[in-house]
Amino acid sequence: MAIRTIRLFGDPVLRAPSVPIDEIDDGIRALVDDLVEGVALPNRAGLAAPQIGVGLRAFSYNVDGEIGYILNPVLVETRGEPELVGEGCLSIPNVWHEALRHPYARVVGMDVNGDELVLEGEGLMAQALQHETDHLEGMLFISRLPPETRRQAMREIRESDWF
Repeated sequence: MAIRTIRLFGDPVLRAPSVPIDEIDDGIRALVDDLVEGVALPNRAGLAAPQIGVGLRAFSYNVDGEIGYILNPVLVETRGEPELVGEGCLSIPNVWHEALRHPYARVVGMDVNGDELVLEGEGLMAQALQHETDHLEGMLFISRLPPETRRQAMREIRESDWF
């Protein structure tokens, strides 16, 4: 399989809410393979289907050496007061800022067999679960930045060579 191109800020697929997966077929299994292969590259903690141009509710993760995926994830629980943590995004290259995230998160979805799958964690895993489910709602991490920081991030995007 070829690694799919990451869609960048400004691509409409990144701002559209993703559609639930209603049937698991060979296309969905290929999507999972692409997400898992894409997230296994260095310095990637998560990869949502919209980031590779697919408007479906699916993402993969790579946290502390554990690589996996989830289909139709729903963020069902967060715990703790949101705190500022350093965050970036493959779809907004070279922009890194402190975003508000809860220290614990849990998502519920399913695997390619249709069986329930629960992912949860603290720290980077909690951050990845929140970041990737945001992608599926059409939200990018810069929306979680304090207003002045968001303005700075937008300046960085406008001045980047990729935008």
